[in-house]
Amino acid sequence: MDQSSRLRVPPDSPSYTLRRVWLTDEEVEGYYEGFSNEGLWPLCHIAHTRPTFRPEDWRQYQLANRKFADAVLQEMEGVETPIVLAQDYHFALLPKMVKDARPDARVAIFWHIPWPNPEVFGICPWQREVLDGLLGADLVGFHTQTHCNNFLETVDRAVEALTEWDRFAVNRQGHVTRVRPYPISVAFPNGKPKRVWRSAGEERAKLCEELEIEGSLLGVGVDRVDYTKGILERFRGIERFIEENPAYQRRFTFVQIGAPSRTDIPRYQQFLDEVTAEADRINARLQSGKWKPIVLLKKHHSHQEIARFYKAASVCMVTSLHDGMNLVAKEFVASRDDEHGVLILSTFAGAALELTDALLVNPYDVQQMAAAILRALEMPDEEQATRMHRMRAKVKDHNVYRWAANLLSDLTEIRIDTPERQDIIVTPGEPEEVRP
Repeated sequence: MDQSSRLRVPPDSPSYTLRRVWLTDEEVEGYYEGFSNEGLWPLCHIAHTRPTFRPEDWRQYQLANRKFADAVLQEMEGVETPIVLAQDYHFALLPKMVKDARPDARVAIFWHIPWPNPEVFGICPWQREVLDGLLGADLVGFHTQTHCNNFLETVDRAVEALTEWDRFAVNRQGHVTRVRPYPISVAFPNGKPKRVWRSAGEERAKLCEELEIEGSLLGVGVDRVDYTKGILERFRGIERFIEENPAYQRRFTFVQIGAPSRTDIPRYQQFLDEVTAEADRINARLQSGKWKPIVLLKKHHSHQEIARFYKAASVCMVTSLHDGMNLVAKEFVASRDDEHGVLILSTFAGAALELTDALLVNPYDVQQMAAAILRALEMPDEEQATRMHRMRAKVKDHNVYRWAANLLSDLTEIRIDTPERQDIIVTPGEPEEVRP
């Protein structure tokens, strides 16, 4: 890394330059943990956790966005008609900051989480400022058309602008922001795998041996331990399934890979404790000998480690209470080159719009989830193969590279009418609202 915090990556074969932006502990607490993840995250996910908005967090969010914007502008110096792609809810203010300084730049932002309806987003005390920042972009992307609709309705109610519903755009003081859905995906494996995999049965037996559990059937869930992922609801669905189908005792075990997340935020630490307590409660009720219905693995796993569980699982459960997309569902499908296994998928995840051959469930309906587990475990091989084949074809065709290509292609086709550049006086370290 050089004196300007630039780093060539990957180290063994550099192909691009990473610019690091350093944040103070105060900035991390206010910008990242505070406004981003205690404010915008629960607000947009509508998962019954009350968002918290503090004036000091908002100030740090502004300062951090300015710090990143200034770094981007430095990297753009001397570049004609640059392209900027900002990613996610941490940078809502950055598009306008960049566009104000470089009107010749093509600016896009992709919002990876849901966008709620106008009534919900109106809870945010600084909704107009957030929208003002986002509308600085030439292109705003979401996972689904519903999120695009919600965004335009929010703009229509909250700011003075012409909402052009016929072409899904916002015209504000002569600047047009296009709003489009770009469902994100994963990299689909091509060619022969680099390693020789055991069969699903062999991998399952090996994993049970390593975990010291009995079981001939495995289910798997892979999540950050986040209250939006429906983990508690999933556990209760498993509990109901075992209660109603005692023949699966000592046969079916569900492995929950739960990576601890944002544990410096009290709600996340509390939720991790709740997940642990619920798994312990269910196991205490139903455990028999070396068999237990739920194995909770509370640590980060590598992609290679997770792939083993994908390969071995008879069923993968993705039961988000609200999710922009959820790539675990697509990762599971992409990993099953044997075209077996069943995906149980929440209707409230964006992936449900594409993976219609999954067993779609309402995660709040415990009985429906229990029935879906039974149906998955008893689904004939031929039906499994048919469903998985169709889902794999969708993921292969609409992979992450096509997602990026579509977004960037649309951005580069936008015509930029640049006014004469004006000198902008910027005082470093001050939020946008206090600048002249």
